[in-house]
Amino acid sequence: MSTIIEITDQFVFDLFSENLPNTNTYHNYEHTKRVWESTKEIIENIEINAFESEILCLASLLHDIGYIKTRKGHEAESVKMSTEFLKAQNVDQKTIDAVNACIMATKFDVEPKNKLEEIIKDADASHFGKKYFSKVSELLRTELELQGIKTYSAEEWRIENIKILSEKHRYYTDYAKKKWGKRKKKNLAKLMEVKQKQRSKERKEKLKAKYKMKYKNESSERGVQTLFRVALRNHIKLSDIADTKANILLSVNAIIISLVLSNLISKLDNPSNDYMIVPTTIFVVFSVISVVLSIIATQPNVTRGQFTRDDVKNKKVNLLFFGNFHKMELGEFEWAIGEMLKDKDYIYSSLSKDLYFLGVVLSRKYKILRITYAIFMAGIVISVLAFAISFRAHGL
Repeated sequence: MSTIIEITDQFVFDLFSENLPNTNTYHNYEHTKRVWESTKEIIENIEINAFESEILCLASLLHDIGYIKTRKGHEAESVKMSTEFLKAQNVDQKTIDAVNACIMATKFDVEPKNKLEEIIKDADASHFGKKYFSKVSELLRTELELQGIKTYSAEEWRIENIKILSEKHRYYTDYAKKKWGKRKKKNLAKLMEVKQKQRSKERKEKLKAKYKMKYKNESSERGVQTLFRVALRNHIKLSDIADTKANILLSVNAIIISLVLSNLISKLDNPSNDYMIVPTTIFVVFSVISVVLSIIATQPNVTRGQFTRDDVKNKKVNLLFFGNFHKMELGEFEWAIGEMLKDKDYIYSSLSKDLYFLGVVLSRKYKILRITYAIFMAGIVISVLAFAISFRAHGL
């Protein structure tokens, strides 16, 4: 590498390090280095003399230095700055003019006029045909956003890249066409594939949203189903709790009665134990009442178990409760269910009735349970007081 190229490389590096804004995430020294490397790659694989090679290397290093002053028209600014720098390095005017022509050829919408301009133009766009294309492309997108030029969404940027790769850009040198053209096609195909997947996903989302909105606007059926599901489940749980409470009372009082019958009753035959008759009787009576009420609370209430076809047609029978059909023939029941399934209003009416009568049964159960617990508690207190009074009166 010639001395002037080494000096130019150091000059560009220092210039960018000291003056280039941090918002230049793409147009910076790293980009310049990539263009320079791509330029050397083409030079090594084509027939070109040393003078032309030097011109290309200088142009690739200096082509973006104008970015430290302006973005719009940076090529012209780069020409001014490179001319000043190269003159200071005693570079001849012919070389300076050739370098400046190559710099101006890097403008995206300019067609190259000779082999050198074709090479520098291909090198400047070499990332289109590289594996790191996606990464470098995102750096440019970030730069445009940070500098307030334009903000692209991922989809918009993808479309912009597809348009550039497929319509606006082409390689000029044979080496670039053969070496980078294949990878460029792969990069384009990858973008197209992602775009197709995104569009397919968007179509699905739109279709899903359409049906969801249609479903939401036309009916609140799902909410109604959830309402009935939750309400019925809660009622059944409350019924189970009531049955459990009744069973506890039933078991406790059954044990109490068993103990009284086996221990106290046998002692009442003795005249000396007459003082225990009244409290024992009170104790047993309250326990028996509690047992009876517990049984009543858990006692099932089954209706007649039959219905007529007119009942079904007039929606008078609730087919969701077994007590209304347990005596019917299977065929009649299947017919009735079929009729009910044809009418959504009949289904909801049956669910409403089922919920209502479950509530009625629950009300009855908990009312009896409240009375049972009150009687059981009163019986325990009165019995204990009766025993205490009897023992005291007997002098014990």
